[in-house]
Amino acid sequence: MTLIVRSESPTTDRSTVWVEGRLDAATFGEFDDALRDITPLVDNGGTLIIDLSALDYISSAGLRSLAQLRRQMQDRAGRTLLLNPQPQVKKVFEIVKAVPVAEVFASVAELDQYLDHMQRQITG
Repeated sequence: MTLIVRSESPTTDRSTVWVEGRLDAATFGEFDDALRDITPLVDNGGTLIIDLSALDYISSAGLRSLAQLRRQMQDRAGRTLLLNPQPQVKKVFEIVKAVPVAEVFASVAELDQYLDHMQRQITG
């Protein structure tokens, strides 16, 4: 499955981005490119809302992209809010927050294999 990123900027102090599909090693570049065009449209101190209701899967590459996006917005005194994650994506956020990932997994491939397994358990 591919990645679809669409946005709406009702005002310059807030923009919403909808992410659909998979955010992984094959698609994170598309996500980064799309957000590189969108984030400058939000004023310093503004809010970027990422709607994850149609995101089916996220890997460590996707997590890195979201972390970089948060840092970029923070550097501009802004905020990034994640909205409506599906249960399997929410589980990944819980895993990463609960356990310092670098201390547990020997490689990115091992981490992605674990995240893939956890998400498949939830989606059946």
